Amino acid sequence: MSRGLPALLGAAALVCGCAATSTRGDGCSKDTDCKGSRVCERHSCVDSQVRAARTAASAPDAAPPAAPKGAPPFAMFGGDARHTGRRAGPAPARRPDQVWAIDVGGPVVGSPTVGPDGTIYVTSHAGALVAVAPDGTVRWRFASGDRSWSTPAVADDGTIYFGSDDDHLYAVTADGKEKWRLRLGDCDPKAFGPDSSRCDADGGPTLGPDGTIYLGGDGVHAVWSDGSLRWKFATAEHVASAPALADDGTVYAGCEDDAIYALRPDGTKLWEVRTGGDVDAAPVVGDDGTIYVGSDDDALYAIAPDGAVRWKLVTRGDVRGAAALGAGGRLYVGSYDGNLYAVAASGQVAWRIAAADKIHGAPGVAADGTVLFGAQDDHVYAVSPEGVLRWLLATGGDVDATPAVAGDGTVYVAGDDGKLRAFR
Repeated sequence: MSRGLPALLGAAALVCGCAATSTRGDGCSKDTDCKGSRVCERHSCVDSQVRAARTAASAPDAAPPAAPKGAPPFAMFGGDARHTGRRAGPAPARRPDQVWAIDVGGPVVGSPTVGPDGTIYVTSHAGALVAVAPDGTVRWRFASGDRSWSTPAVADDGTIYFGSDDDHLYAVTADGKEKWRLRLGDCDPKAFGPDSSRCDADGGPTLGPDGTIYLGGDGVHAVWSDGSLRWKFATAEHVASAPALADDGTVYAGCEDDAIYALRPDGTKLWEVRTGGDVDAAPVVGDDGTIYVGSDDDALYAIAPDGAVRWKLVTRGDVRGAAALGAGGRLYVGSYDGNLYAVAASGQVAWRIAAADKIHGAPGVAADGTVLFGAQDDHVYAVSPEGVLRWLLATGGDVDATPAVAGDGTVYVAGDDGKLRAFR
């Protein structure tokens, strides 16, 4: 393991709307013509951090547009910008009954999101965002240009944000009308292989307290609430999971180049930690600032805010779902080895419970401490903080999405069978 290594494309952190003054005439035409962390601006190499500091202090066009505050709790991936996994309500004490099910048109991987008015939002591989009333009535459907893996994020003004494999971030009004769309990257839509998916807008969105939207694609993108690009940090490979945001504004993102990146609020790189495999799991920021993230090298990492690896827990399969935070600093994380692990803040396993197949998605922690998770055995599990199975629910397909829990305890589940189900 190492940290602080120079990334191949990490120096390409682009800050939009800058008006920095060149410091020397190097005759560059692109960032890779410059050495170290310097970037090319107006045909001269300048230090990215110096430029960012000058811009923040003096550039009048760097101010954010008028924007609502960030999303209310529980209305984005992981429940909040730190991705703690906390759900809005308590889990049912006994196995709940299904009260309705609707067809959303295709497999669901992004988790259902419950908005502040109780509306449930879900995306699918049918290429649509669907809004559903708490009684199971479909309020509207909004079509994107391709399938979606996103967990919708809902701001406190009712705007819904989601990404699509058509390489766009969408903003949709509360009544289902397009507000704006922003294309991320310039990938060739006709390309094959990794290049065909590198710009897919999969990871997120995550909403910051100032209304900024953070999303993965061909790097990490920060977008103002009016749809203009705030900055972009380019990466060598795809960022498939939702960036996490610490209380101090630091952005953490995993990448399929085997790294977890820490970015300053201006989009410049603070550090990176290399793992032994793709980092498709979304990072989680603990209450003390520790970053927890899984990797395809079968491990869960605990990383200090300065980039030092505190510990590494090895499982027997890929760790592709985010961890969730319980009481007392305990973590819950699933693995492709079919186990849900309860892990102490020190990295020691407190207990584990086995599903009948892989666990791809992140667990969620209900308000009463119950841990909910789906598995590729077509079931949803509810487990006590002590590791005792309380109940399980059968569905019609793999459950790779985190179950949502509304404030009244209703559980919403979606999966590969293309159905959104409500249990109460």
